[in-house]
Amino acid sequence: MQRIGVFVCHCGTNIAATVDVKAVAEALKYEPGVVVSEEYQYMCSEAGQELIKNAIKENALTGVVVCSCSPRMHEATFRKTVAAAGLNPYMLEIANIREQVSWIHKNIEEATEKAIILGRAAIAKVHLNAPLTAGESPVVKRALVIGGGIAGIQTALDIAEAGFEVDIVEKNPTIGGKMTQLDKTFPTLDCAACILTPKMVDCAQNDKIKIYSYSEVSEVKGFVGNFDVTIKRKARYVDENKCTGCGLCTEKCPQKKVPNEFNLGLDNRRAIYIPFAQAVPKIATIDADYCTMLKSGKCGVCSKVCTVGAIDYKQQDTYVNEKYGAIVVATGFNPIKLDKYDEFAYSQSADVITSLELERLMNAAGPNGGTLLRPSDKKHPHRIAFIQCVGSRCDDGKGKSYCSKICCMYTAKHAMLIREKYPDTEVYVFYIDVRTPGKNFDEFYRRAVEEYGVNYIKGMVGKVLPEPDGTLTVRASDLLNGTQLNLSCDLVVLAAAIEPDKSARPLATMLTASMDTNDFFTEAHPKLRPVESPTAGIFLSGACQGPKDIPETVSQASACAAKVIGLLAKNTLKGNPCVAHSDELLCNGCSSCEKVCPYGAISYSDKEFRINGKMVTRRVASVNPAVCQGCGACTVACPSGAMDLRGFSNSQIMAEVDAICKW
Repeated sequence: MQRIGVFVCHCGTNIAATVDVKAVAEALKYEPGVVVSEEYQYMCSEAGQELIKNAIKENALTGVVVCSCSPRMHEATFRKTVAAAGLNPYMLEIANIREQVSWIHKNIEEATEKAIILGRAAIAKVHLNAPLTAGESPVVKRALVIGGGIAGIQTALDIAEAGFEVDIVEKNPTIGGKMTQLDKTFPTLDCAACILTPKMVDCAQNDKIKIYSYSEVSEVKGFVGNFDVTIKRKARYVDENKCTGCGLCTEKCPQKKVPNEFNLGLDNRRAIYIPFAQAVPKIATIDADYCTMLKSGKCGVCSKVCTVGAIDYKQQDTYVNEKYGAIVVATGFNPIKLDKYDEFAYSQSADVITSLELERLMNAAGPNGGTLLRPSDKKHPHRIAFIQCVGSRCDDGKGKSYCSKICCMYTAKHAMLIREKYPDTEVYVFYIDVRTPGKNFDEFYRRAVEEYGVNYIKGMVGKVLPEPDGTLTVRASDLLNGTQLNLSCDLVVLAAAIEPDKSARPLATMLTASMDTNDFFTEAHPKLRPVESPTAGIFLSGACQGPKDIPETVSQASACAAKVIGLLAKNTLKGNPCVAHSDELLCNGCSSCEKVCPYGAISYSDKEFRINGKMVTRRVASVNPAVCQGCGACTVACPSGAMDLRGFSNSQIMAEVDAICKW
């Protein structure tokens, strides 16, 4: 017979404001097996935990039910509490009466009744609970960072500094990410390349860091501490071990009219190229879509001029298998496509550009050598209009509902740089409102207005019209003055919303990681675990989790690295004892469970059984408890009911359902 203790938490007024906590404790006192039922203001506090410990010892409790907030928040806390009192931690159940009751109900009577029902369901499950013991598995002392932007670079450097090996997988030919395309950074207006290039070089020279550039993760298996990852190394058609990065091949290649993606198509590059001067690794790459030799077998100029024989036209994609203890996602962001915003004439006029394209036009390594010229006629623009929130904070179904966070600041940066270098240029910024939440950010914005004379106009732009004379007419509202404007401009710059990189969604599927509706990775807890994914061993760094600027990205990257180091510093990890197991007498060997298992934890083998006095060989399933993550997919798929989940067995779940239904 179980001896169960019930402990109901007020959670200040989070629960008590909507639920009659004393009535819940009183009602649950009379449930079968309950020998003590108490309520307390903060059950997770030290005093509250002592209350539970003392009750376990004084009443010889065999099971505990805590009616409080979500188990996602404090299950680990209360498991440690009952374990400290000598009770198996898996003899604990939590009835979530905060998120599932008090936060969604306003009527006290209804909320109290529901809290009692959830408490009864938890008690019914505890009656069928059995002590479980967590197994242990070794930790591979190596980390994988997916994405080589500033977030991935900073994370890798910090992990390597702690003495652990790190691999960076970057899909582009060089690491550096979006920051390599920037000219200056806010709020200090220092050179982006001057900050980033030393870090890129540090990565290349660090013995603990291996860079897989021009590569992608193609498969992920395993679990926290023991991930098995397959990396696809795309064919460069250049031997990385031989190439010296001299650039001679990129100068002699006759195919000159390839759109330069590093400069966002504002100029051209050759079919064999090095993205930019500070590229790491500085190795040439042949673009197979444009290379004459690869397409027709005619040319071969780059091979002839290469003095070290690095060109290899027969090179194929290769695959590398590595094991890792932790995986960091740092896949970054991209500006949204503007094909749905034709009212701004982005597809009609070359002089309507995005903010990132403006960065390249202003950059000394850009297509104009740092001189700001209109793309259409290469003339200096004398009046420029910036349009904010293009695709951000939208409820029209075309864009994103969220704020992209960085646009207000980088527009202020652009406006200041233009006014400083070209005092004869008028700058207008059309905005909904200005958001400057970082340190010294608001002061930075005020400098743009007060010192540099940037004209900020609160109002929406309705349309941009290309005129026959080459100018652009911006039709907008000035909400503060209550007037309509028709502003003639030479250049229009759109602050396009940012979104997660397109590789994020398929990667999340491989990692079994959670994402929100906008394809940003979801953190385990927004306040308490902001750099961890709900999937154990998967960590989040940078803009893959949500829009953020460079200072915030670097901070999160270092925080992420600290969590990874804490994991890799352990020799073994305790596994989850709530794993699947197979009743071999019921198993019919159909493979349904094996097919749905996302972790590859289920295998089949032939075993002999004595049935009616005869030895019979049957194919049955077995579960590797070190690999199983207790998702329960196999228990649902099994047609014979042979698969069950420890801690969440079919009988336990049905006991909860019965307890709920009879009330």
